[in-house]
Amino acid sequence: MTDTSTVDGRFGRRFLSTAALFFLLGFQYSTWAARLPAIAGRLGLGSAEVGLLLLACGVGAVVSYPLVTLLMARLGSRDLSCLAALVLGFVLVALPVVADYPAAVATLFVDGVAVACLNVAMNAQGAALEDRYGRPVMARLHASFSGGSLVAALVAAGVAALTPSVSGHFWLALAVVLVLVACARPGLLAENQAPVKKERGRRRAPSAMTLLLGCAMVFGTVTEGAMNDWSALYLRNSVHASVAVEPMGIAVVSVMMVLARLFADGWRSRWGDGRVVLVGTALAALGLAVGVLLGGVLPALVGFACVGLGVAAVTPCVYVAAARQGPDALTFVAGMGTVGLLAGPPAIGLLAAATTLAVGLLAVAVSAFVVFLCATRITWTPQASVKQTSLVLDDTTPNVS
Repeated sequence: MTDTSTVDGRFGRRFLSTAALFFLLGFQYSTWAARLPAIAGRLGLGSAEVGLLLLACGVGAVVSYPLVTLLMARLGSRDLSCLAALVLGFVLVALPVVADYPAAVATLFVDGVAVACLNVAMNAQGAALEDRYGRPVMARLHASFSGGSLVAALVAAGVAALTPSVSGHFWLALAVVLVLVACARPGLLAENQAPVKKERGRRRAPSAMTLLLGCAMVFGTVTEGAMNDWSALYLRNSVHASVAVEPMGIAVVSVMMVLARLFADGWRSRWGDGRVVLVGTALAALGLAVGVLLGGVLPALVGFACVGLGVAAVTPCVYVAAARQGPDALTFVAGMGTVGLLAGPPAIGLLAAATTLAVGLLAVAVSAFVVFLCATRITWTPQASVKQTSLVLDDTTPNVS
């Protein structure tokens, strides 16, 4: 038998390494999203052009999934996650110096491909970690993503108050990315511990439950992603907040997400995944709609807080439910999550260009309500069964080295 303290130490090291990847993705994404008004201003972009710029990310993610599958088989989740993270870091330093709008579109297309690679690879690491040690970790891993987003928003607010230089800010962010990759890689599961399964023959179509989970993931990440991409612009253009207040929209969402995800496992254990998702998405939809309809900076920030609190548990719960459907379902849902995160906000931008940004954010509230409807049809496995399984596996965890 393996000494419990030794297993706990290895688990802790691997958990922190995987959490670093989630933190990195949230940090990189919110770093450039928080400075999007400055980037758009330098290039002279309107709402429609910003929407198309963000759409490049979504297109990059959508078209990359055959490539992601190939790279997962060739490189494995450990190497692919580190490679994708490095690409994301260098995308940051390219954005402030692109010569024109087409170059910015191409840069964010590459960003979308890299985000898709990292999203699938890091969630594969998280699922392998849960399977290896029999301990639920997905909610805390996604809390790390929110933590990265929060740190990025606060850093952006501080840097914006000190200097208008976006380039200097993003070089600092690149240094953070490089440190995170260097610290994370040694603790990630190697491929003999997190194997990539190769299947022969034609792939089966996703089941009805998998499609339902994919739908919930798409609209859940649309809701989450829209807050990252449009909250700063809404505060500036619609309610006329100051430059220092603009990044606080992302910060409020991220704070609530971090807090909610830190407690999410307890909520799931007490009330079950279904109730947590239902109550959360109802809160997000109602809170955001009321905040936008009332107008003003404070109602907007309260509405954003409701979104952060309400959708925080959606992604972890859906990933857990997808993992119970099998590896194909997990890959499909992870892909749909990236599509929603990157392709949804541009759609909000195009709607805002045709109407107003307030109408665009009301559409985000509708998106949260769609997740609510999906949650009423999803079969959620009681969390108690997961706890019982983890107790058995904790006693029989094999040696990991």
